[in-house]
Amino acid sequence: MRAKSTRCPEPHDRNPPDEDEGLLEEFEDRYITTLGAKVSKKELAFDYPDRDVTIQMDMTIWDIMGEKGFRDLLKEAFFHGARGVLAVCDITRYSTLKELDDWVQSVFNVVGEIPVVYAVNKVDLKDEVMILYGDKEIDQSTRAFDAPYFYTSAKTGERVEDTFRALGNAILSRAEVA
Repeated sequence: MRAKSTRCPEPHDRNPPDEDEGLLEEFEDRYITTLGAKVSKKELAFDYPDRDVTIQMDMTIWDIMGEKGFRDLLKEAFFHGARGVLAVCDITRYSTLKELDDWVQSVFNVVGEIPVVYAVNKVDLKDEVMILYGDKEIDQSTRAFDAPYFYTSAKTGERVEDTFRALGNAILSRAEVA
């Protein structure tokens, strides 16, 4: 099964190159820069032993890098065919969480309601910087989309695989495969 997934971070949620590399090493076969987006691939296998079947899912990740100008101009191209949204915010900047509502709604406006999973990124910095929001604010933001969330670190890889698996499972459930 192929699934296109859109990654919606805020523009300032750009990890330094070494941090992005850590995240991408986990799932990248090929990394291509396009107009306003980076495209990568994640392969996942979902086992259903009770049915004696394994489903192979190839996710194409469109990282639109939080550029609102591109979102408004090219949203049809970026979002068309998406089956899931990986909404990424920065735990050190509350504004990135607040802005995700508009991003997710933009995707819904193009493809309808699809599964959403939030990645609250940069958890590796929690002891080094002041954290201005937590579970209460995240719950409030994710509730509108019935979206689970994971505290992640692109730098260390913490919970990255769990986040993609949750999105993959949600996509399969919606397709009534799971």
